[in-house]
This record gives sequence, C-alpha cells and structure tokens, in this order.
Amino acid sequence: MVSARLLVLSLFSVSLVGSQPTESSQQVSSPPAHPAGEPSLSIDNLSFPWSRLRLPKYIIPLHYHLLLHPNLTSLSFTGSVQIQIDVQNNTNWVVLHSKGLQISKATILDQNLAHLSDQVLPVLHNPSHEQIGIFSPRVLSSGQKYFLYIEFGAELAEGFYGFYKSTYRTSTGETRTLASTHFEPTSARLAFPCFDEPSFKANFSVRIRRPPEYISLSNMPVIKTVEVSGGLLEDQFAPSVQMSTYLVAFVICDFKSVTGTTSSGVQVSIYAAPEKWQQTHYALEVAVKMLDFYEEFFNIRYPLPKQDLIAIPDFQSGAMENWGLTTYRETSLLYDPLTSSVSDKLWVTMVIGHELAHQWFGNLVTMEWWNDIWLNEGFARYMEYISVEATYPDLKVEEYLLHTCFAAVGHDSLNSSRPISSPAENPTQIKEMFDTVSYDKGACVLHMLRHFLTDEVFQRGIVRYLRKYSYKNAHNQDLWDSLANVRTQITLTVSKGTVFFCVNYESMYSALTSLWVSKTMMNTWTLQKGIPLVTVTRKGARLLLRQDRFLRTVLPSDPQWSTFFLWHIPLTYKTDSSSTIHRHLMTSPTDSIHIGEEASWVKVNSDMTGYYMVHYEDGGWDVMTKLLRENHTALSYKDRTHLIHNAFQLVTAGHLPLNKALDLIGYLLLETHTVPLLQGLGYLEAFYHLVEKRDESVLTHNLGAYILQFFRAVIDQQTWSDSGTVSERRLRTEVLSLACHLDDPPCVKRARQHFSDWLQSNGTLNLPTDVAETVYSVGAQDDHGWASLLHTYKISLSEAHKHKILYALTSSKDTSKLEGYVVFMLCCWKIKQKCCHLDLSTLILMVARNPKGHYLAWNFVKKNWDTLVQKFQLGSFCIRNIIIGTTNQFSSPEELTEVQSFFESIKEQASQLRATQIALDNVLKNVRWVQRNLETLRKWLSEQMQ
Repeated sequence: MVSARLLVLSLFSVSLVGSQPTESSQQVSSPPAHPAGEPSLSIDNLSFPWSRLRLPKYIIPLHYHLLLHPNLTSLSFTGSVQIQIDVQNNTNWVVLHSKGLQISKATILDQNLAHLSDQVLPVLHNPSHEQIGIFSPRVLSSGQKYFLYIEFGAELAEGFYGFYKSTYRTSTGETRTLASTHFEPTSARLAFPCFDEPSFKANFSVRIRRPPEYISLSNMPVIKTVEVSGGLLEDQFAPSVQMSTYLVAFVICDFKSVTGTTSSGVQVSIYAAPEKWQQTHYALEVAVKMLDFYEEFFNIRYPLPKQDLIAIPDFQSGAMENWGLTTYRETSLLYDPLTSSVSDKLWVTMVIGHELAHQWFGNLVTMEWWNDIWLNEGFARYMEYISVEATYPDLKVEEYLLHTCFAAVGHDSLNSSRPISSPAENPTQIKEMFDTVSYDKGACVLHMLRHFLTDEVFQRGIVRYLRKYSYKNAHNQDLWDSLANVRTQITLTVSKGTVFFCVNYESMYSALTSLWVSKTMMNTWTLQKGIPLVTVTRKGARLLLRQDRFLRTVLPSDPQWSTFFLWHIPLTYKTDSSSTIHRHLMTSPTDSIHIGEEASWVKVNSDMTGYYMVHYEDGGWDVMTKLLRENHTALSYKDRTHLIHNAFQLVTAGHLPLNKALDLIGYLLLETHTVPLLQGLGYLEAFYHLVEKRDESVLTHNLGAYILQFFRAVIDQQTWSDSGTVSERRLRTEVLSLACHLDDPPCVKRARQHFSDWLQSNGTLNLPTDVAETVYSVGAQDDHGWASLLHTYKISLSEAHKHKILYALTSSKDTSKLEGYVVFMLCCWKIKQKCCHLDLSTLILMVARNPKGHYLAWNFVKKNWDTLVQKFQLGSFCIRNIIIGTTNQFSSPEELTEVQSFFESIKEQASQLRATQIALDNVLKNVRWVQRNLETLRKWLSEQMQ
C-alpha cells in the first residue's frame, strides 16, 4: 500500500463548527479556463496536510453541483463537481474524501467565479484515509465562501458500493446493464469527491447524461431535460434539501414504473425491470399508505415532492433509504401474488415501512457520527412494527416483535457483543455498526421506553426530537432530552414506595426518580454492552430481586466474570391476585417488592416489554410449569412465548437443567396460538439440527421421532393450501417444512404428489405458496427433480419464487451437486457473468444449513476468502453473515480449534472484525451446550419414548 507523508502544516488552526450555513450557490457548467500552457504548481515540497481519519471542521460544504456521465458500454463514468464551501479558518488546503477516482483537474474560484491561481492546483492523495488534499497558493480567508471545482472519472464498480454496475436478464436471455449507487456508510467518495461524513450536510444539484433509451433517477424530480452532444440527453434535477452525502443516489436504467399520489400530494413511483412491472403494484399501495401514516404520526410533512422506490437486481443489503429514491433488493420490493408467500408479503411491507421511516429518522434528523447509527436504524426497525400494525393489522406484525428482541438477546448475551453506542472510526468499523445491536436491540430498548413512558409521551417526545433537529445532526443525549421535556403524568414505583408525579420533566433532572429518561438512566442501556438477568426468589409476601449480566458463554464462577454491570430496569409483573400490570424501577444490584401472601404465582416482564431476562429460582420454574399445564391462558401468548424463550436461554447459560425447560413445553399439547407453538418447536428443531451434524445417529433419530410424535396432531391439522389467517399460514409453512425434513411419511408422500403434478404441468402449475418450498425440497432429492428446478430457477421472473427454488436445490443430500453448484457459481462470478442472478452469499448460507453441506460451505469460504472480501468488502453484511452462518452449527472442540486457526491465518483482517469474535463465541456456546446437555437430552428422550 502506497502511503503519503502525513504532516499537519503549522498554518492550520482547527476550530470546531457548530452550525451549518444554508446559503445556496451559483451554478456553472465549468469554470473559466486557465490560460493555455500555464504550468502546474510543483508538489515536490508539499506534504499531505492532515493526519486524522475524520476531516477537519474548518471547511464546510454548502452546495454541490454534480454532473455525471456514465457509459454503460465501456462501464465507466466521468464527471465534475463544483462545491460551494464556507471557510472558517485561514488555510491553503482543502481536504476531502475521494477513493478510486482519477482526478484530472482541480481548481478553486472566488465568489465571482474567478480562479485563485493561474496554475493547475496540485492534488495530493492519502489512500489509507481515502482523502485528497488540494493546495491553493493563495490563502483561503476565514469567513469567505469559495467554489471548489474538480473533474474526475472511474470505472463503474464491480461490487455493491459506490457507483456500480448491475445487470438483469430478460425472458429471452438478453443481459441488460444499469448503473446504480449505494453510498451508506462511506462510499459516496467512490462516486465523486466530497465531504463524506454525516455532519457535513449540504444541498445537491445533480445533472446526469444518458442515452435516450435509458432513464435517470435521483433524489429530486427532473426539472429539465436538454439535448447535448453525441445524441445524449442531460437530465437536470431540482436542488435537494440539506442532507448527508450517504443519502445521495442516482440510477440509470431502462425500467418501467407505476405511480400514485399520497393524500398530501407526494408522487410515489415504483420502478422495476420491464418484465417485472406487474409485481410493483402491492409496493405502490404500501408506500402510499405508509407515507400518509408517517406524516400523521410524526405530524411533519414529508419534505420532498416525490418518493421513488426501485428494485435493483444486484443489491447487498435489504434496502437503502436514499432521500426521495429508496433502493431495494428485488425480494424486498416486488410481490407476485402467484408465487410470493404471506411471509414474503409481510417482508415487503416491513422493509418499505423501515425505509420510509428513515425519511424522518435518519434523513431529516441524522446522527452526528456513526457511533450513534442506532438512532437511525433502531428507530426505523421499531417503526416497522408501529407502521405495519397501523396500516395492515391483518398481517399480525406484533407477533414478530418478540422474535426481534429474541434475536437481540441472542447476540447481546455473548461476550463479543458491544454497546448500542460504540466507537467506530474507519470504514470497516463503521460498516460493522450495521448489526443486530443497532437494529434489533435498538428497537427493543425503544419498545421498553415506549411502554414505560406510555404511547402518548413517547410519540410526543420523538416528534419534539424530529422538529428540534430537522435538517441537523443529533446525539444520544438529544433524544433523551426531547423525551424528558414532555409534560405528562407518570405513576411509578421506586425502591420502597409509589410516588405520583404531575410535572414538567425539565424540573425532574435533580430528582432520583427522573432518571428513567435522564442521561444516567439511558446510558445504562446504550453505553454498556449486554442484557441484564433478573433473578427472582419468592419469600412469603415479598419478591427478592437480583440483577447480573446475562452471558451464555461465561458463568459467574469463571474468571472472565469480572466486570460489574448495573442497569436501571423498568420491571413489570403480574400475579394471579390482580389483573393489574405492576411497575417497579430497579436501580440497584438487589431489591425487593411486596406482592402479598395471596399470590400463588408471579410473572415478571409482562409481554416482554422490557429488555431483560428473568430466572425464577428456588422452585420458581416448577410453579411456571404447573401454571402452564393447568391454566396456560392465565398468561398472554406473549408471556407464554417469553417463558419458553427464557427457559431455554437459561439452559444454554447453565442456569437451568435442560429437562426443566423440556418439561415446561410439555403444555404445548394444549397450545392453540401460533407464536408459543413455534417457539417451542423452534428449540427442538434447533437441537435436531445441532445433533444431526454430529456423529449421533441414534440420538438424531430419537429426537426426530419425538418431535413427530409430540406434534402429530398439529402436523395432521395442516392443509396443503394458502387458506387461513396469516398466523395459521405461517404455522403451516414451518410445521410441514420440518415434518418433511424429518422424513415424516405422510408429509413426504403428499409433497411428492404435489411435485409430480408440478412436473407434469411443465412448471406452469402454481403451487400453494405456503408449501411450495417444502414441495420443491422433497422434489429436489432425485436427479430429474433437481434438474427441473434448476431450469425453472434460471427462467423465473419472480425473485420470491427463485428463493424458494434455491432453498430446495441446496437441500439436496447429494454432496456432489452442492459442491458443483457452488463452484460453478463462483466461476461465473469470477468472469463477471450474471449466471441466473444468484446471490452467492445466500447460496453459501443455504448450503451451510444442510448437514451434508456445512463442511463444504466452510471449506469453500476458507479457500475463497480473498475473493469474497474483494466482492463484498470487509465489515459488510455479507461477510459478517458468511462468517457467522458457516460456523454457527459447529459444536466440537476440534471444530472450535479449526475456526480459531483459520481466523489466525487471516489475522490482519480478522482483527478488524467483530464478526470473528461472534463466530468464536457461538461455537464455544455450542461446545458448552453439548458438554452440559447432550447426555441429559439423551436420557430425557429415552424416558419420553418408553
């Protein structure tokens, strides 16, 4: 790697900037030309003037005028950018971001558009920091505004970041090319030189040149199209509102669209490849509804005249919230009623809800720096549930929020977790911030906050936050201040008594009881990692409480258990002696509450509205087991699901014997609600998948037989159709998939019949979407079925359909098919072919879940590591998922050693990744689970099967 000398020149006197100017700038097509033959300034005596990763704050961008000309034949682009800058300290240098761009010209002009120098300005590069420095021989004066003009060019990127090429195949086999962008978090600098940090908000005026057969899209609507030389058209877009560089977007394609209008007049359009145009109508309905909902909920108008949503064939993340032009994976936006399941429909609805929530949380108000990305992603994830529940109540989205919090617990109970707000400086660290902690834990902490403050106070607080920081940047503390300043009434229990408040929260900062919405209170949830475990012990009329950090890989007896953690926990609980949900604020390591002698049971963390685990000591779990068997409806379905989750997580952590948790779910024979049923079934399925990948054939058989026997009635009740409620259809999909995987004869027979009918129709028969994946998986087990599915995969225009087929293809028990398919796709990839538009990372993960393929997938990753990192980038979603997904079923000390050895062999890269520590924690967790519980499981099953 080439590095520049780093020296901060003595002329720098850096001052922090606290506000953003809003003055607009003049627009010029290009600056006045330099006199011909003028020499360039020498760079021999110049050193790069800045040594830090983050840019200096004394030059503020105000307005970008960006011209781009992508060539979809040569797969390259040229461009120019004129940036109006506000200089706040005397300096000779402008330092900004650029990566992979060939800078052909740079000049600085005064406010009258006159050059500051008759010579070409030198541009120094610091590739390790992705920065360039432009030297002006004349001092740029503090308090003055200037124009920085740069011409540049580059190849369209091959990956998924920056300004990159994408392709799709038509039904006739023709490959067509488009160009699209993905800038979050630090990739705008790959498309044009810019101040690529979220606090440098500016206005953007974009112009794009294109052939007439294409269209171009950007954040704002086109205000004018003109003809330019070479038969090209130039689209000129309206100036944007103030926004961060990572939200800029542009797409050049030949897509078609459908359009609608919200009640406030915002034009909403959905774009997709021409042959997939018919799959856009549901997304249009959702987007219009969602924008109407958010405008009312936030009481803030959507500030742009249009909102485009576009399905990009090559897209790494699920979607991206670019202001006014949100981009999506095709599976996240397109819905085909003939091939998309109800789960696919829910996914599309939630993703659109997420990205449109960002138009307020993230776009209108943006975090100051990436350490607080959860202010964007945690809110958007939580708003998915609020918005979908309000606009599509039939989808029962509230049933999924528990699983979001369970996912957060799974990550947060590993020692490799991190605080919600964590330091992140370089691009790899920043990319890794887009994880379960920011999204899921962030959402669950907000859910806890909302339920403790009440819906009204929470909503009013976030509206206050959005209004106060519109077009600005915010920190953690700014959110807490906004919530604290809402006038309301709250009743809460603190330590020994109940106190009633009718106050302005501004006056409560000095009081202990205000800490819930104060910095001290919320810092326990955002500035320290982990999740609390509240241990509950019944002593007569009192409930004794103790809080510790909950870890699944470390016990209090282990030396690693050394750091003291303390949370301010908003406890809720209910008993059989009252229908009231009681509240108590626990702020100390131990505490107690009075519940009365008459209460025969107490359930803590009602409906899991709190983000904490609960352990019932001294026979407390026996009481819960008895309650569920005798009167399970005394608890809500959320409470029943929460008990199941807590019990099995406590088993993994070594706090509860496995047989106690298995006895707890014995009541499921009486259960009629989908969510607790699937929670209990899910743990048994997880155990099955763990042991089937070990040399434990007898145990694997016995566990499979027990699952089929125990859930026989539920399996037999399922129909092979798409009838019923959303919950019933979800249960059908999960139950029949597992039954056929366990080789249940009636299930396999029915699936084979459906597959035979599908084959006889030459693939024209539309199978019930709820069972299509199961039918295909059974059919893929023979050569003819596998080949037929592969052919259908290649020609299908529905990404949801292709995903189901891909799942089936990777379920084959023929390892030669699995290996050949993965190698073939990698070869296509390396020669830059689009082979059936496969997402290679998804293929690897699907092969890894197959007991016949998990070593194959792991070996593939080890062998092709450098290629994968080059394609997906270190720290990205895909690299993280590949690392964790190919190792999370390993459960032996030998496998742990192998994973450690591989990470040691890529130490330079692995040391930058939190994902490698998560993977190791997961394997260690599995190893300890097997050591503690395998014999117990074997003995328990033997007793049950007698």
